[in-house]
Amino acid sequence: MATWTYFDGSWHEGDIAVMKAGDHGAWLGSTVFDGARMVNGLMPDLRAHCERVNRSARALMITPSQSVEAMIALIRDGLSRFSPGAAVYIRPMYWAIEGDETVVQPRPGATGFAIALEEIPLAPDTATTTLGRTRFRRPVMDDAVVNAKAGCLYPNNGRMLAEVRARGFGNALVADALGNVAESATSNVFIVRDGAVFTPIANGTFLAGITRARHIANLRADGVEVHETVLSFEDVASADEVFLSGNLHKVTPVTGFEDQTFAVGPLTQRARALYWDWAAGDMTL
Repeated sequence: MATWTYFDGSWHEGDIAVMKAGDHGAWLGSTVFDGARMVNGLMPDLRAHCERVNRSARALMITPSQSVEAMIALIRDGLSRFSPGAAVYIRPMYWAIEGDETVVQPRPGATGFAIALEEIPLAPDTATTTLGRTRFRRPVMDDAVVNAKAGCLYPNNGRMLAEVRARGFGNALVADALGNVAESATSNVFIVRDGAVFTPIANGTFLAGITRARHIANLRADGVEVHETVLSFEDVASADEVFLSGNLHKVTPVTGFEDQTFAVGPLTQRARALYWDWAAGDMTL
């Protein structure tokens, strides 16, 4: 699959090295990124993803070095190198290069920047997953920088996945600090019950995603009741439908949670159709 990387002022073919061993991000974890998509020439919510990577950088005390407009222009230029119709994952990223006199805190203005464009097909509409419980939880703001899409948060997600995949599930359904449902290990979660849609309310323990917000807006505009609320694991087990929402594949139907099974229902399919209908008319760039 084709990959192009923007680094140090120009585009390079392939997955090139962009970080040194002594860079703050390499040994102290000060990295942030975001993920957007190009599918069939569409780049839904690209601006929102570029805005968020700058917010994430500031949350990690990294000084953003690119304006949103500059990032969008660079991404458009890079995408022109792919064949028509290619499905591309768009990943702008920052990292701190140096620390201040304490070493640990990033030094303002010393920022690395790259954009990775990687050809990754969208999952087929028939793709589904299953969910299992994990003992690992989402952190809170007192413990971690949960208001950023930060690389240092993902090892926790990785061990969630390892735990549930060892038991035969595709993804983990994760609790917040209070034991309520937060999200899956890789994406936000929605359930359907009696014709209404429910999703965990953003409570500062997980990143309430851009695609999640888009699904909420699309469904409400189409007359569907959508509730952001506290959800228990029992709520998920008793749902009529469950689906995951993330940028990589947009909508992933869930066919099982522990010993409970689900059909791929009409509101899951409707959320996907509404998303791509909206994306075709997205005028935010």
